[in-house]
Amino acid sequence: MGDPRKSFPRRFVPPDAEMGRWEEIERVGQILLATQPDSVEALERWLEDVSELMACVAEERTRRYIAMTSQTDDPEREQAYLTFVREVEPKVKLLWHRLEEVYVQNPHRRSLPERYRLLDRKMENRVALFREENIPLEIQEAELKQRYQKITGGMTVIYRGEERTLQQIAKVLEDPDRSTRQEAWGLITGRWLQEREALEAIFEDLRKVRQQIAENAGFLTYLEYVFRRYERFDYTPEDCLRFHAVVENHVVPRVERLLRERQALLGVEDLRPWDLDVDPLGRPPLRPFRQVRELLDSAEEVFRQIDPEFAAYFRFMREQGLLDLETRKGKAPGGYQSELSERRWPFIFMNAAGLDRDVRTLLHEAGHAIHTFLTREEPLLPYRHAPLEFAEVASMGMELLAAPYFHMFYPNPGDARRAYRYRLEEIFFLLPVVAMVDAFQHWIYTHPDHTSEERKRAWREIHSRFWPVVDWKGYEEARDFWWHRWRHIFLYPFYFIEYGIAQLGALQVWLRSREDYRDAVSRYREALALGGTCPLPALFAAAGGQFSFEEEVVVPLLDALSAELETFR
Repeated sequence: MGDPRKSFPRRFVPPDAEMGRWEEIERVGQILLATQPDSVEALERWLEDVSELMACVAEERTRRYIAMTSQTDDPEREQAYLTFVREVEPKVKLLWHRLEEVYVQNPHRRSLPERYRLLDRKMENRVALFREENIPLEIQEAELKQRYQKITGGMTVIYRGEERTLQQIAKVLEDPDRSTRQEAWGLITGRWLQEREALEAIFEDLRKVRQQIAENAGFLTYLEYVFRRYERFDYTPEDCLRFHAVVENHVVPRVERLLRERQALLGVEDLRPWDLDVDPLGRPPLRPFRQVRELLDSAEEVFRQIDPEFAAYFRFMREQGLLDLETRKGKAPGGYQSELSERRWPFIFMNAAGLDRDVRTLLHEAGHAIHTFLTREEPLLPYRHAPLEFAEVASMGMELLAAPYFHMFYPNPGDARRAYRYRLEEIFFLLPVVAMVDAFQHWIYTHPDHTSEERKRAWREIHSRFWPVVDWKGYEEARDFWWHRWRHIFLYPFYFIEYGIAQLGALQVWLRSREDYRDAVSRYREALALGGTCPLPALFAAAGGQFSFEEEVVVPLLDALSAELETFR
């Protein structure tokens, strides 16, 4: 077992250098720039020194980001984050570019061992994309994204005389009483619509900034640019369109059947947006915990069953305060796992409100966290991070590997079965959402001069293509701006297709686990430990799967999922 307490003392960066101050970063960077590695061995050592500096700076930024998202209404935290983004990060980006140029121009680069081939491709790609004039535009983009988080993090509603965050009131959407659900849904939706003009304005500015970044780098559209920036070397925009078609042809009809079944079980004439989270048989909502401590205790036991080392890692996170799970006013919505890169520790952020989905969120983010622990010994920071398409296999695979142990959260066997069925249904519901959000972004960024009204019309058409049955009559405006809730569109453009690709990988891990659970866990663990040292097809293969969008791979997975659902009615 790797020791999570093992420290990685600074070997090159001075121990007392403050990474929030540009002057100290620059002093270390200048030493690297002045160094001319004169052998393969010297170049390898130089790359490790660069990686150390990058990790130190990245951890400083991450700490400020965590503090800001943990309390978006704290002006000091906001200012500390924005100061780094505005005053330090632009100079750091220029430094990284100069260091990458030094590497690309080094005569010993081509003689490095085979292990460096992927790193070489990454650095060559980044040098080709870099434009100094994009740095101020990226500052604008970061500030706009922070404004989105500040607005959404401050959203509350008054429900029956009590102020609640949107995460807290989401519990009410599981209430068996339909009028109660509608009341809560209306409050949540009304609160989002209250901010629609502000969010539309933010997005208008974001898309203009992003288009200009792409043009500065020599691309016609931001879509073309982002595929290069995200280093999507193993698939193309056309592959994404094929994924959309597979989802439309093979997943959407199954989702329609599930929704019609839900409608029949509920006994309603029309299935409405507030009918999607309630148990269709009228059973009380699943409540896996009252206090976050209970959620943590149960999760730790689940990880112990999957792999004792996973439980040890999770226990370490609890002891070190690397979890911020409770929802509260002013906290940014959603959840994420981030890395404190210098210490090589993960951090999990989420908004737990006592819901079944909180269990899945924690398992998901813990999959990312364990991925971080398993790559701690890798000296090169870029190789400690797998491509996003496989990083999400770590998280989604963990959700499914945990399924046999849902009784840790739900001692009642019937509740555990319900939770498992919900998880399987959620996979069917996720894939159309992934295709819908990705298709919408394809449209947005291949129509750079579109108007707000055209964007609304495009969303409406794409939404109807991928999300059937649900009746939005009387709430058309809410439907037209529903995409405002998908924070990835604002914060991480085009980072959504990864969830669909990874879900296919996670399903392959799940199928293998049904044949030989221990072998599936072993392969999963070994694949995660590879970090970013292999291309996507090799990472999927290491986990026992296949990297493919094709029907002959996808449809058998859907058939297996459908068959499993039939046994859990």
